[in-house]
Amino acid sequence: MPVVPPTHSVERSLRRAGAKVVVGLDEVGRGSWAGPVTVGAAITGLRKPPDGLTDSKLLTERRRSALAPLLADWVSAYALGHASARECDDLGMTAALRLAAVRALEALPIRPDAVILDGKHDYLGGPWQVRTVIKGDQSCICVSAASVLAKVHRDGLMAEIGEGHPAFGFAENAGYPSPVHRAALEELGPTEHHRLSWSYLDALPQWRHLKRGRALESADEQLTLGF
Repeated sequence: MPVVPPTHSVERSLRRAGAKVVVGLDEVGRGSWAGPVTVGAAITGLRKPPDGLTDSKLLTERRRSALAPLLADWVSAYALGHASARECDDLGMTAALRLAAVRALEALPIRPDAVILDGKHDYLGGPWQVRTVIKGDQSCICVSAASVLAKVHRDGLMAEIGEGHPAFGFAENAGYPSPVHRAALEELGPTEHHRLSWSYLDALPQWRHLKRGRALESADEQLTLGF
């Protein structure tokens, strides 16, 4: 089934409502066992994007890597924000996502008037004017751009972390579950980059004593975030 390219439709509607600067946000690393959760923020204006732009998950690694530098030069502005593994544990994922998003927004050279946020739940909230869009990373150009930039950056960061922990295969799995990652956890236990409130520790009796309590999330948020 062919991929429908993203458009500026939502951004145009926000501009008609008075927003002069619109930014797209997307996150990566939410379901990872290790590393930060990262939020990308991209301001694109209404120009035609580089060919092939879509949700980063629909692109091959090679295509993402080739597209990211083109996007970095093409966008009007972009920034990345991170919340560390420890912050994910201490705050809970909803608050960690908000922290990463605010860090990305505050790193932009201009404050946006409106935010297009991928998904159906607004984890950002006030004082930002937020429009949530389900599958926004596929349908909105600025969110697609944020998606690719965030994914490529975090994958590179996890590869760097993996140089100090070669048994975990972070360059290949980016901290997500994989047979190599599971085997390394069973043998070596979690690293300082692992989220210690995640349920994977329940299946590792020899390391279960390291598990930390997770900050309380609402039932809806737990369902949405895959806890």
